[in-house]
Amino acid sequence: MSKKIKVHSLTGRITPELMRKAFKAVKRNRGAAGVDKVSIQMFEDNLDENLAALMRDLKAGTFRPKPLRRTMIPKGPDSDKLRPLGIPVVRDRVAQEVVRRLLAPVFEPRFHDASYGFIMGRNCHQAIERVLELHRQGDKVVLDADIKGFFDNIPHKVIMDAVAAEIADGNILNLVEKFLKAGVMENGVFKPTTIGTPQGGVISPLLANIVLNHLDWRLHEAGYHFVRYADDFVVVCRTQQQAQEALTLVKHVLEGELGLSLSAEKTKVTTFGKGYDFLGFTLSSHSRRMREKSVMKFKAKIRSLTERKRNLDAEVIKRLNQVVRGTANYFGAKFSTNYSLFRELDKWIRMRLRCMKKKRKSYRDNWKLRLTYFRHKLGLVELQDRLVCD
Repeated sequence: MSKKIKVHSLTGRITPELMRKAFKAVKRNRGAAGVDKVSIQMFEDNLDENLAALMRDLKAGTFRPKPLRRTMIPKGPDSDKLRPLGIPVVRDRVAQEVVRRLLAPVFEPRFHDASYGFIMGRNCHQAIERVLELHRQGDKVVLDADIKGFFDNIPHKVIMDAVAAEIADGNILNLVEKFLKAGVMENGVFKPTTIGTPQGGVISPLLANIVLNHLDWRLHEAGYHFVRYADDFVVVCRTQQQAQEALTLVKHVLEGELGLSLSAEKTKVTTFGKGYDFLGFTLSSHSRRMREKSVMKFKAKIRSLTERKRNLDAEVIKRLNQVVRGTANYFGAKFSTNYSLFRELDKWIRMRLRCMKKKRKSYRDNWKLRLTYFRHKLGLVELQDRLVCD
């Protein structure tokens, strides 16, 4: 049996061109400043010197990441639960992007075809289309799995072993470990990180795929059909028994081999007929609609922009249109069945705008501020007009 060949010389591929490409990617993704309060613009003001100094540190092994700035964001529009987000400083985001760009070409060819998250040329819509195709082929029973606190609970050893299985460049391995152990600053107090990869880290999605690729291939070897997008995945089967057996295998791999566990409350075996949530949609044999949480999140954004105390002006319409376009571009996919929902949401948005304009809620205002006023005078974009049709 031939010995596995690992990749050795990644550090030598760190060049000024790679550094600049990494910065451009970080700038494109925007994001807030980290604990050092240096914004992307401030970093860019002295870009050549900053990138040159960072490149020297990365190549020499003297790079030291700063702690992440911990911020808590709501898990949902009406949820009291909070999700921790770790924001690296801009310099460290560039460093992570450099390492991500070095590792991705090594690992992505090894990823399973059923993995669609954060991989060049793959996306959410393709993942959903694949699931729907499997349902058309007769796989109607669904294991809807949810990994408990995935990003916060991946053991560092599992991550490092998975990366080291393909990479022999000690400097790159040390950089990955430094990113994982950078710690966080929360309310001015430093807290070490001994487990997990931070949500908000540039390299975290790739590390997640590297770890869960092991689960993908175990499911493949057992003959199961599945689709995964980062830590969100479903296994589709012909029978309830197959789905229960798949659940047993998933538990064994996650708990016994990856140090993770399934959420007992959120993991279930269901059917395509009854429907289930996946990547923001509720998928069932009779519809592919925005799931209720997605609708609530969309309405929360609209409410924040259309408070009655504010004036209805061009800036409001501009920001509204950005939200509407983003939602329609995602949920108006050709496989969706959102037309009636979109129409109701469009009516609801116009009602909110009438209340802004007249500082009251009255159905008589429907006749004073009609559809043509919003479309042609204000330039309001509508969800239903952007629905993709076959």
